[in-house]
Formats: sequence, C-alpha cells, structure tokens
Amino acid sequence: MQDAATKVRVKMESVGLSPAAIRAFLHQYEKLVGNETASIPEDSISPVANLPMIDDQPMPGDTAKLAAQTVMLKLNGGLGTSMGLDKVKSLLQIRGKITFLDIIIRQALCLGSDISGALLFMNSFSTSADTLAALAKYPELGNPKNLELIQNKVPKIDTKLLLPINWPANQSLEWCPPGHGDIYPSILGSGLLDRLLADGKKYLFVSNADNLGATLDLWLLAFFAESGAPFLMEVTRRIGADRKGGHLAIRKSNNQLLLRELAQCPDADLNYFQDIDRHRYFNTNSLWIQLDQLRTELDRGGGLLSLPLIQNVKTVDPRDKTSPKVYQLETAMGAAIECFAGATAVEVPRSRFVPVKTTADLLAIRSDAYELDQKFRLLLRPERNGMPPIIWLDDRYKLVDAFEQLVARGVPSLLHCKTLSIEGNFQFEAGVEIVGDVKFVNPNPELKTIRSNKYENGSY
Repeated sequence: MQDAATKVRVKMESVGLSPAAIRAFLHQYEKLVGNETASIPEDSISPVANLPMIDDQPMPGDTAKLAAQTVMLKLNGGLGTSMGLDKVKSLLQIRGKITFLDIIIRQALCLGSDISGALLFMNSFSTSADTLAALAKYPELGNPKNLELIQNKVPKIDTKLLLPINWPANQSLEWCPPGHGDIYPSILGSGLLDRLLADGKKYLFVSNADNLGATLDLWLLAFFAESGAPFLMEVTRRIGADRKGGHLAIRKSNNQLLLRELAQCPDADLNYFQDIDRHRYFNTNSLWIQLDQLRTELDRGGGLLSLPLIQNVKTVDPRDKTSPKVYQLETAMGAAIECFAGATAVEVPRSRFVPVKTTADLLAIRSDAYELDQKFRLLLRPERNGMPPIIWLDDRYKLVDAFEQLVARGVPSLLHCKTLSIEGNFQFEAGVEIVGDVKFVNPNPELKTIRSNKYENGSY
C-alpha cells in the first residue's frame, strides 16, 4: 500500500499539484484500496421532518456590512460535454447574446458594492482560458486572473492494478476532475482561504454557474449570519423528478445532518430513498460557509475534510470503450455538512434551483416561462405559481447544435405550458404558443415545421 501511495504522490507532485490537493486525494485513494464503503443504510438514518423556511424569516435590516464581508464563488469547471459543447458551459446564451456568465456578473454588479475580490470562479484547466477572455469584457472587475480559483486534477486509477493509469497515446487522459468537493483543498492549497480571511471576509457563498436561481441573496445571508451556524445548505422540497437526487437526513449515531446520494444507498433501501414524502429535502448545491470555521475544520483534519468517496468506473479514453477501465475518484462539496458540528439547512423556494443540465432545461429558461428582473435574477413568471414547465425532448435534440436548429426560427411561448413533449424531426416557427399538456409527434424523417399558432392540450 505504501509503495502504491508513493506512486500516486510522485505522479501528482510531478505536475505541481499542491500538498493540500495531494493529501485530499490520497485520503480517498486509501479508501479505495481499503475497499471502504460509503454506504448509508436506511436503518442508520432518520428523515428530516421539518426545516426553517427562508420565506418565514423576518426581513433583514441593513446588510451592507454583511455583503462586504461575503465572497461569492461560482463552480465553473464544466465544459457541458453531455450537451455536445467543447467550451465552458457558462458561455451558453440565455437571452439573446447574454450568457450565463454575463448574468452572473450583472447580478453581482447589482449588489452595489465593490465586487473586486468578492466574486470568484472555480475554473478547470479546460474552462480557464474561455472564462478569462469573457471576464476581460468587464473592466470594472479588475484583473480576471484575480477572480479565478483553478480546480485540481487527479489521476485515474487502473481498476486492475489500483495504480495511476499510464496512457502514452494521450497522457492528458490519465487525469480527471475530482468533483466539486475539490473546492476545499483548492481554496486551502492555493492560499486563497488565508488571503480572504486576511482581507476581512467572513462568509463564502458557493453555487453552480449553471444555476441562475442561486443569487447572493441578502435575506439568506442575514439568516445565515444570525444563525451562527458554521455551514448552511440550501434545500428545497423533492418532487417526482427528484427521486434519484441526493437527500438530506440525520445520522442516528451522532444526530448530525448528512447528505445521502443514490450511490450511497444500498439496493435494498431504494424504495426508502425514492420516497419523497419520507425524505423531503434535496440539496440544491448552494452552500454558505463561515470562512474561519472552515479554516478550523481543515486544521483539525490535518488540512482536509473527510468527505465520502464517490467511485466512478469509466474507460481511460471515454471515446474508446475498449480502452482499460479506470476508477475516477470524486467528492461532493455538499457532503461537508457532516464535517461541521452545528451545520444546518434552510428550505428555499424552487425558484432558487434552476439548473441547466439538458437542452430541455435550456428550452425552459429561454422561454417566457422565465424572466430576468432589474437585478438580473432569473425568475419564474408569477403566472407559473412556482412550477416550471415539464419538458421532454427526443434524444435527437440532446446536443446543443441540434437543439439550436429546433428553435432557430423562434422559441415557443411556454408561459401557460404544463408539459411539452417533442418526438421526431421538428422546427418551431416564431409565434408558437403552448398551453396545458401538448405533444408533437413526427414519425417521418423529413423536417416538419410547427407553425405559428396556439397549441392546447393535445397531440399534434
């Protein structure tokens, strides 16, 4: 084991990874080699019955001082490869030529304070160049490099040898991203955590760049500061579509909140996991952290937080299914809720969870079901009563290029749409309105145009 760990360490040191990053990965590697399970059986946990709702909390007073003590960090390391993108996902256009990144920056500027040093992006090696070029269009942000935290990379592990894979054909494929749990070793190993503390920053708000509902909300910031909790997770009520999403629970042995992902649930307990009435809350991946408490916990753990291992089996070349199988070891940042005594959660409205993981999600937020307000917050229109449209698109539209052809002449109105299903080769004209439950079916290979019209409750 020692020889194997040494080989891992040497490989990571050879590319200049920080001691914090190496320490965190070796911690997970030892779990893999020791066959340590991250399983969380149902009989070891209790459901979370009720949580405070942010809408029920008193409106805060003057939050200017709190805002000045807060840093907003957006996870921006994804290329959107599942949607066929080869560039940073946050450069996808949402309204006209306005991108995710534009909206995030304008949201921050609307806070009205000096945001240099208060807005950060956690980029990967793959997304850094495109992101820095886009940030350079906003001179008020200062030097784009000062807004960047680079995500680490970790070696892929040969499933047979349990050693770092060697792949001379393309050495870049020997590495993979470590999951967003890497935020903790990255913020420590880069020196950023100590710089923020020295600058008088107290609070860190972290969320995904593709979730435009996750704004730096001053109401939530005031609630977090008043709670005194070291760590706060935003959760929302699970609906049918969330049955496979990670949920909040309480570990019986220590009464500590934890996050259970699907991969951590034994097969025998899947019915409990998917019971959205039993396990009511899921993690939106928007977190609030007290920076000094994060430093304390990292010191207590010898420079790392002990997060559960997420073990993915892939091929070393994802485009070659005959290439050797590897383990890609990841961690999730929300799992850190179990690392902080006194950590808590708050229920937020669904409007704070608007992720774009598929082209169906992209269609929804481009439509008039959502609007950008004066502070560049992406909100469901009031007519929607808090419920987004449910959209299913044929797999032919899975990739952005094909999706753009579908809406090249116009995005349909979904303001009054309940469900929309598209099966077959279609293109929308401008001026299409969808009302209620509508399905379009084209069994023929030829392109069919959905003409400008109102379509209501039916199959067409």
